[in-house]
Amino acid sequence: MEKILVCIKRVIDYNVKIRIKPDESGVITDGVKMSINPFDEIALEEALRIKESGNANEVIIVSIGPDDTQQQLRTGLAMGADRAIHIEHPTPLEPIQVAKLLSRIVEQEQPELILMGKQAIDDDANQTGQMLAQIFSYPQATFASKITLTGNTLEVVREVDQGLEILDVDLPAIVTVDLRLNEPRYVKLPDIMKAKKKPLEVLDPVSLDVSLDPSIKVLNVSAPPPRQSGVMLEDASQLVSSLKEKGLLND
Repeated sequence: MEKILVCIKRVIDYNVKIRIKPDESGVITDGVKMSINPFDEIALEEALRIKESGNANEVIIVSIGPDDTQQQLRTGLAMGADRAIHIEHPTPLEPIQVAKLLSRIVEQEQPELILMGKQAIDDDANQTGQMLAQIFSYPQATFASKITLTGNTLEVVREVDQGLEILDVDLPAIVTVDLRLNEPRYVKLPDIMKAKKKPLEVLDPVSLDVSLDPSIKVLNVSAPPPRQSGVMLEDASQLVSSLKEKGLLND
């Protein structure tokens, strides 16, 4: 294939403890370490492996976010992507808005394969890939744990509640990936230096002619209640009595 497009998202690093703003309008991001969404990093690793096996000529990464998003795009370039596209937007967007913006990039680049994580760890929406597939009526495979390319067909092993499911999808297609697909490579300093010379195109959403009017309003964001400490019980009868007291067990 000629091109693989990988969609990545800038998120708070998974090792950082999330803190809520005092006015409960969102989470604190100032001074917080940001990283590529882990699922998207796995998608990029898979795209690079496909290219290195001789089955693709170019890997392009695209991300939507504020100016600082270029840090994560440069990381993706250091991993091995050939070029990057940054759609600059200062505030978070809804999945449908993201899918519409990405659709403009797909129209422009015409990739045979689009890869992205199954979900982002900040909102856990798990919607963008499916919405993008619907816009183009492309075949899609979600929660991929193994991808095998044969000609113009992908064999995708996906994880479902009952076990594993195998799908054959024709290209062009959209695949969202799961954690067990691969382990992303470590970025070395020489690769980081080389990434600075790779092309990074910055686009204004206005130029893509996509309406970004919100359809959802966040009223407030609150932290989950603190977990209660455990209680030591002497035997099963005390456990049954305790569950009954909490209304978790009927007579």
